[in-house]
Amino acid sequence: MKALKIATFNINGIRSRLPALLAWLEREQPDIACLQELKAADQQFPRQALEAAGYACVYQGQPSWNGVAILARGSEPLEVRRGLPGMEDDTQSRYLEAAVHGVLVACLYLPNGNPQPGPKFDYKLRWFECLIQHAQGLYGSGHPTVMAGDFNVVPTDMDIYNPRSWLKDALLQPESRACFARLLGQGWVDAIRHLYPDERIYTFWDYFRNHWARNAGLRIDHLLLNPDLAPYLKRAGVDAWVRNEARASDHAPTWIELGTRRRQT
Repeated sequence: MKALKIATFNINGIRSRLPALLAWLEREQPDIACLQELKAADQQFPRQALEAAGYACVYQGQPSWNGVAILARGSEPLEVRRGLPGMEDDTQSRYLEAAVHGVLVACLYLPNGNPQPGPKFDYKLRWFECLIQHAQGLYGSGHPTVMAGDFNVVPTDMDIYNPRSWLKDALLQPESRACFARLLGQGWVDAIRHLYPDERIYTFWDYFRNHWARNAGLRIDHLLLNPDLAPYLKRAGVDAWVRNEARASDHAPTWIELGTRRRQT
């Protein structure tokens, strides 16, 4: 295994936040970056600007909403799949797989599900079920694999500043949390929680009610590692400084670093 830094970042509009994205890439230099919520059609994706910055990319855009991309520094990502099995009728761009730097990377933007109950929450749960089924095959594939993205799930009350005002939100519903728990139950390692079992770490701060200034955050961006990749996990963190920049996304990049050798167990 080569040393790698892998990040996930809900950019919340790649065209308007391209300067911020390029500044982050230049400063932090992830080897692989998974992006969500591009809010741009394929023909609007800034491929040339990213290639000029040293990143090749595969992407699945969508006008105004959704959209996912995988960027690779100094390498050409090989697309493996776009869209989840079982969601062939889905018109929303939310899932992309590519082989990059010897790792199988699944970039996902799980549906928000609000308002709930209702059709949007039903769609979230259906999408989640298809992800769980597909993830089982990825987990046992024998290839080093990471599932990275905005899962739109707060796994536990430790992953939110205060659950009381979010109790009706789809991100905290028992059904959403149960799906995430079932996913982890396959054996996936939640990198952030694995390295920081007792710390409150956030990846998202809402634009409203002064959430950023108060550090009233949520942890909804996750990197999950299968057993062929997890032993190489060395470090993990959140580039919270990005959230403090002008015209920032409401998410901050979340990342892991992989070492060249397996940890002793």
